[in-house]
Amino acid sequence: MARPPDVPARVAWAVDLLDPRPDDVVLEVGGGPGVSASLVCARLTTGRLVEVERSPVAVARTRARAADHVDAGRLVLVEGALASARLEPSSVDRALALDVGAFWAADPAAELDVLARALRPGAPLLVLYGAGSPTGPGRVVPVVRAALGRHGFVDVRTVEAAEGWGVTARRAPAALSEPTGTLPA
Repeated sequence: MARPPDVPARVAWAVDLLDPRPDDVVLEVGGGPGVSASLVCARLTTGRLVEVERSPVAVARTRARAADHVDAGRLVLVEGALASARLEPSSVDRALALDVGAFWAADPAAELDVLARALRPGAPLLVLYGAGSPTGPGRVVPVVRAALGRHGFVDVRTVEAAEGWGVTARRAPAALSEPTGTLPA
């Protein structure tokens, strides 16, 4: 599928890698001006995108860019930091963070705790950065991989393409992520 001319290559790549299904509940962290939100919502029918964004300016831009998706209930905008977001446990089918510094520039424990609770067991998390990012993968990827591993994410993998790079992982299956009082056999 040809990418619209106003969509940066890194955004189209990230959404393609996320591969949202029509009925998914998708979480986007730090969606910026709403370009990726528009692409994700265009793939949804009965699903919805919940976008958590700290910047009031970015929220307003997304609301204007994707007003039809907001009106249709496919896009829910949450203004604030991910660390303080109140998301239903195990309610998210897949999550994307594109060009979000919080996952490597500081301790992302609070953010990853929110994601680990919100994602369904086995659901994918993509923490991606565009190829033009000022800090390269050699510095960022090891930090993100280690943080995801410490927070119980599994299948932690590095991804790299002409459009960008980053880390993908999955929330641990229920047997591994939810204490039951006994160890799995």
